[in-house]
Amino acid sequence: MSGSPDTQTRPVTTRSAPLTVWAAVSGVVAAVVVLAVAEVLAVFVGSESSPLFAVGSFVIDLAPPGVKDLVISLFGTGDKVALLVLLGILVLALAALAGILELRRPPVGTVLLVLVSGIAVLAVTTRSGASGFSALPTVLGMVAGVLVLRMLRARLRTWQQDAEGSPANPAPMSTQIGLDRRRFLVAAGAFGVGSAFAGLIARSMNAAAGAVSAARDAILLPAATTPVPAVPSGADLGLDGLTPYIVPNPDFYRIDTALQVPQVDSASWTLTITGQVENEIEITFDDLLALPLEEHLVTLSCVSNEVGGDLIGNALWLGYPIRELLARAKPLAGADMVLSTSVDGFTAGTPLDTLQDADRVAILAVGMNGEPLPVEHGFPVRMVVAGLYGYVSATKWVSELKVTTFAADEGYWTPRGWSALGPIKTESRIDVPRQGASVASGTVPVAGVAWSPHTGIEKVEVRVDEGEWMPARLADTAGVDTWVQWVLDWDAAPGQHTLEVRATDASGYTQTSDQAPPAPDGATGWARRAVTVS
Repeated sequence: MSGSPDTQTRPVTTRSAPLTVWAAVSGVVAAVVVLAVAEVLAVFVGSESSPLFAVGSFVIDLAPPGVKDLVISLFGTGDKVALLVLLGILVLALAALAGILELRRPPVGTVLLVLVSGIAVLAVTTRSGASGFSALPTVLGMVAGVLVLRMLRARLRTWQQDAEGSPANPAPMSTQIGLDRRRFLVAAGAFGVGSAFAGLIARSMNAAAGAVSAARDAILLPAATTPVPAVPSGADLGLDGLTPYIVPNPDFYRIDTALQVPQVDSASWTLTITGQVENEIEITFDDLLALPLEEHLVTLSCVSNEVGGDLIGNALWLGYPIRELLARAKPLAGADMVLSTSVDGFTAGTPLDTLQDADRVAILAVGMNGEPLPVEHGFPVRMVVAGLYGYVSATKWVSELKVTTFAADEGYWTPRGWSALGPIKTESRIDVPRQGASVASGTVPVAGVAWSPHTGIEKVEVRVDEGEWMPARLADTAGVDTWVQWVLDWDAAPGQHTLEVRATDASGYTQTSDQAPPAPDGATGWARRAVTVS
């Protein structure tokens, strides 16, 4: 019988799956509209009101201790790209869910879209330098997205109703269904493609709104009043696969909390020294360049660096001693910390006595390896402090130094479970042979780098298969603030072997074999490499 219940319900079931897919598409289109409208309006309100990177930064700020290390250990310096991809996937999933819910249980989908947009509004308004007015682009984008979602849902419902038929006309009309489908697809395509195109143009304009690359390239840095001594010719062993003694700027590691690199105009940049001081100070970029600048070779390291990791680099820095500016500001008795603040709101707490130490390199750097600081490394000005991990000392895009106390203030990472003090630990790693490498028997160079900035490396030892420790040959070095290359000529016999390295610094301390993760104050242990000799 043609009128049995089974044959009447089957068409609805077979058509429900594609309609669900198109409902998900309508949610994604609505989300694209939200972002596009917000980006376009941000061109006029200000690039800081763009929600795209604000949400990512918001997530980083809320991330519990340990998550940062996990992301860095998995993706290294690609952590920001990985975060953006993961956030994109999450937003797409939530947008698709909003579209499906709006079709099946209206207005639940609208509520979900509003809630997600509300998180973006909160992220934008809590960014450094933002105001209540900064929320306007995202709020208006949310309104536009809701209207598009409801309009697409209405067209999708018409398509669904005509496809399912009615008691008066149980046989759906293919012509009408085709018209309904076309109306929905045209609307979804127009809003989706149009919004994506407009949003991408606006995003490029917002990203370029503060672009400083051309201005940076035009800067001619003055010669250092105190130039660095010539790097010894034997500082770089020149072995294939061995990290160079001075790391070129494009290869220098970058780990920070900025998803979108701050674009700071050097012409308007100022640094203020505030807090517990007799004299508050404000200097401009030109003021800084007019001071007697110094050159220093300093190795910087991220506290998230795993044993044997590559989140470390050595560079030639040009800058002015922070202690000289602090001397002019005259810190008050009782102060023991300087809280440095970046233009994007990041903060780091550095011991005051470390920055006042005449024997410690602690500068406001304006140059890196003979050129103005790269934008991603802190242009126009960043801090460089020898011997301390970057999370307590190496503030990029620095704009304020607040003289205070550890009891009154905390740097960004301290309340997230990291130690308030971050001296770099004596460590070493093996660069060659690489992990899992196959080498020919005979004399094989085993080489790498070792570091203990502000203390210096006294010796490096290597052992094979937990045998006797053998002294490696140290390359020359420009000073105690930089790492040192080392090499051991190993008489490699055929078979599977494990190589280990340890370093002893100038104080007599030999790095421990105890394996510890980066949190809360830096990783420990011996770097190992497994190799095959044939």
